Amino acid sequence: MNRLVPSDIEAYAQAYSMKESAVCRALREETQRTMEDAQMLVGPLEGAFLKMMVQLVGAERVLEIGMFTGYSTLCFAEAIPDDGTVITCEVDEKSAALARRYIAQASCGRKIEIRMSPALDTMRGLTGLFDLIFIDADKASYLNYYRRAFDLLSPKGVILIDNVLWSGDVLKQPPRDERTAAIQELNRAVAQDSRVHAVLVTIRDGILLVRKKP
Repeated sequence: MNRLVPSDIEAYAQAYSMKESAVCRALREETQRTMEDAQMLVGPLEGAFLKMMVQLVGAERVLEIGMFTGYSTLCFAEAIPDDGTVITCEVDEKSAALARRYIAQASCGRKIEIRMSPALDTMRGLTGLFDLIFIDADKASYLNYYRRAFDLLSPKGVILIDNVLWSGDVLKQPPRDERTAAIQELNRAVAQDSRVHAVLVTIRDGILLVRKKP
């Protein structure tokens, strides 16, 4: 992932934001040492943003589409109430194994339910509403994830969609590949959806923040 924000500016913003927990820091460091796709990790600054969103919404039920090694999962679990729940979807066993190890160590780990199956299959089988839905999985399915997430979103809830700037490639026409095209399509669809308010925030690789209109 190419940096859209200079590293010194991001480091400054991180220094003046809420700090990551010890278990999140240990997980981040091991992910960066051992995982080939470590750039997929949600880092401390975005993690702080996710925790703040949980607090602002007053979220009790969180749905995460794409767990990777569990950094964002732990951020959500740390921020929700003691009786809250995080349901997280993953398909890669290697990254899930690392996530499980750190979730087992964390005092908030009991709030987390891991669903190892394609996310759309999991989403179709879910009942009840979620106060925060975080989408950060395969880009080709982003629009389908968004459509199902809208149906699962509580009236007070928010949908957060990661990587919507795609290292700046969303500016390229024609799109360089199918993933870029899928993200561009998602961004257009949300902008044209009369049922929602949305803002695209330039944190890290871009986060699209969506809520239903009253």
